[in-house]
Amino acid sequence: MTEPLLIQDVLKILPHRFPFVMIDRVLSAEGGVVHALKNVSINEPFFTGHFPSEPVMPGVLIIEALAQASMFCMRDQMEPGQIGYLAGIEGARFKRKVIPGDQLHLHAKLEFLRRGLGKTTCRAEVDGVVAAEATILFAVAKG
Repeated sequence: MTEPLLIQDVLKILPHRFPFVMIDRVLSAEGGVVHALKNVSINEPFFTGHFPSEPVMPGVLIIEALAQASMFCMRDQMEPGQIGYLAGIEGARFKRKVIPGDQLHLHAKLEFLRRGLGKTTCRAEVDGVVAAEATILFAVAKG
């Protein structure tokens, strides 16, 4: 990939739709390594209840954003119509709050994809500081 994938291209690849699309742009995707971007806005529906007086992006949604970024690591090895379903999360750590106005940089590296199973190592950063990291496992099947 030489040019970034804008949201129109992201929507052609991911099966997710509002309010669950967690990728705004894919900055690079090459050799099983991806760098994607999520712009965190106060208009996100989850901020209404998490936490109203101090809005914080839920950790599970950061993991979801990393899982969606991981799809761009695996897409060259997947057949058309296949989807990666979340199968497991290992070693998830949350090190910094993610708040409205942050740009969440999502980094994913494909460790393997074979016999319907995939594994990526991921980290989410804000301003160059690690906000979260995890290893994500996928079951790949027809959507």
